[in-house]
Amino acid sequence: MAEKTPPLSVKVARIVKDIYPDLDADVLSSLIVEAFWPETAPRRKRGRLPGNNLWSEKDALVITYGNSIIDGSFKPLDLLHDFLLRYLKGAVNSVHILPFFPYTSDDGFAVTDFRAVHPQLGDWSDINRIAADFSLMSDLVLNHVSSQSNWFNAYRQGQPPYDKFFFEADPADDLSMVVRPRTTPLLQEVETTKGTRHVWCTFSHDQVDLDFRNPEVLLEFLRIIRLHVDNGVQIIRLDAVAFIWKLAGSPSVHLPQTHAIIKLMRLLCDYAPEKIILLTETNVPKAENLSYFGARDEAHAIYNFPLPPLVLHAMMSGSARYLHKWQRAMPPAPLGCAYLNFTASHDGIGMRPAEGVLPDAEKDKVIQTVKEIGGLVSMRALPDGGQSPYELNTTFYDAMGRTFKGSDAHHFDRFICSQTIVMSLEGIPAFYIHSLLATPNDHAQVEHRGMNRAINRHRWDYPTLRALLGDETTPQARVLDALTQRLKLRSRQSAFHPNATQFTVNPEDARVFAVWRQSLDRHQSIFALHNVSDETVSVPTSTLNMIEDETWVDLLSGETVPADAETVTLAPYQCRWITNRI
Repeated sequence: MAEKTPPLSVKVARIVKDIYPDLDADVLSSLIVEAFWPETAPRRKRGRLPGNNLWSEKDALVITYGNSIIDGSFKPLDLLHDFLLRYLKGAVNSVHILPFFPYTSDDGFAVTDFRAVHPQLGDWSDINRIAADFSLMSDLVLNHVSSQSNWFNAYRQGQPPYDKFFFEADPADDLSMVVRPRTTPLLQEVETTKGTRHVWCTFSHDQVDLDFRNPEVLLEFLRIIRLHVDNGVQIIRLDAVAFIWKLAGSPSVHLPQTHAIIKLMRLLCDYAPEKIILLTETNVPKAENLSYFGARDEAHAIYNFPLPPLVLHAMMSGSARYLHKWQRAMPPAPLGCAYLNFTASHDGIGMRPAEGVLPDAEKDKVIQTVKEIGGLVSMRALPDGGQSPYELNTTFYDAMGRTFKGSDAHHFDRFICSQTIVMSLEGIPAFYIHSLLATPNDHAQVEHRGMNRAINRHRWDYPTLRALLGDETTPQARVLDALTQRLKLRSRQSAFHPNATQFTVNPEDARVFAVWRQSLDRHQSIFALHNVSDETVSVPTSTLNMIEDETWVDLLSGETVPADAETVTLAPYQCRWITNRI
């Protein structure tokens, strides 16, 4: 007789014991279920069976701020909605609107109110309208809140329950092992009605870390998830999730309780009748990043963080050697899970994920080349008191304007090749709005705001942008047209399902990065070839193993590719999607 599946309450209690071993697991489990499912919210009797039915080859995502497009008259969220419908409908079906809440700093990541939409952007009705046309991703900034938030003000005044919402530490504690992405002091001294306290600030002193040792903090975030889901959100991005559990004398990153909290959220989401996808944001080396899949019981999706620096290096060096080596060692995403592939986001190009993959000498070449095109470098603090490059700050389009050899006439083709790699790989492709719009580095904003990341956070005047997109000779029009056409083509290929089989092909020429994709039903194969160099390359068809009694066609050029031909030729930065089924 098959073993009976335990009820949800039992599953929740098991995880609760791992997070809060000293508390009554049954009582807390009831509170958790009540927080996630108010009386009016339905829930399944059984969890969603693991599978690959949460996404398909039709899925592609755009990442944007709510005010990346402005005009001084209309609400930015209305302008964003218009832009999405006018220019991206049919090419992308999902949108990540970066924190759209009231905030005080870090462009939204120092939240003052998780339950409100920033009035300068719009309101919940605007969010609802976008969610009706696109799968919507929102940020759960669960590690910290603004130092000027109502929560923190109540903490300083000793008002329950917020008097125990924030993580306090003693300056005498051993904090030497703490892993951080910033160079500012970890602890901030604050005055409260209970005296002087030192609060933990992983990122900045305006972003005060919450204390998840207090289950009331967890319960509040479960209520916030429910609010977002009720407003049409389908993808929850767990921002800076690796840092949420702290322990003096430890690195305070990736601790077991952190993974247990994600397991709990995943369990609740899988029992929800709505489609809810959890995406973890963990800009860390490969093994640590992969750990957030858990045993298929943590994140539904994780960012493919090594991809941006490795694609950047491949395009700048003209060699896919390290990109190829890394990809060969990457495991397929577990059943029911997926990678989110990208080259650019609102942050810079993280260099930590390149640790152990790119030699230091190669990283130095990348950093120097980024500086030569006007990019910037942000540092992080090391436990020994030193500093190390944390991220490169540049738009990806400008970064593609130069190679290790210097500037050339291949800027556009090199950029399109870099983005086509993202479309070809196993996983869901995601594109920062400023990549789609070929946005140049915004040095004026860096100077005005005194923040490196502002270089990649330009705000387009909508009439100006529309005029540029209406002129087919501009970089903005050329890039948007090329990328949307490829995305529409990609969405019709079953071999590009996020979980379709992938093998890394060895073309024996480091100038070519190649993968073979096969649809889940095995009916379609695609050989995706990408010339990352400024030279013409011929790839022997023997390395592709194309079945000779089938007709093979390059989807990108429309050219028939004979299976018995000796070679396939790629012009500088040319990509080919060679398939046996159209």
